[in-house]
Amino acid sequence: MIVLDIIISLFVIVLLQFAGMYVFSLMTPYRDMEEINNGNVAVGITMGGKFVATAIVLCIAAYTNSSIWHMSLWFAVGYVCLIATYWIFDWLTPGVKLSDQLKHGNVAVGTLLAAVYIGIAIAVSSLII
Repeated sequence: MIVLDIIISLFVIVLLQFAGMYVFSLMTPYRDMEEINNGNVAVGITMGGKFVATAIVLCIAAYTNSSIWHMSLWFAVGYVCLIATYWIFDWLTPGVKLSDQLKHGNVAVGTLLAAVYIGIAIAVSSLII
């Protein structure tokens, strides 16, 4: 029975991680994977930051909850905070249109945004605990 629980939990974790990445990809006016295939380092760095940030929130949600339902709910709360981070950060930097800068390969913006995602994920995760 424990093995089945672990398999189901692992399946749900992987599903939530990739669902989160899919939703993140819908937020940008360009196709993330196409940009990465074209060698856009800025988009790659940002996407890596999104993946790590999503994993941090998912990790804490899984670690602190014994049911898949509660884990999924706390992940959703943390994930909404990550999505809001993009829009708030974009709003707070009116001289820099994030999506345009990333599309043009601005590595500085990509690195900064990845760090912001990871930082917010750590901060939000402390609230989940």
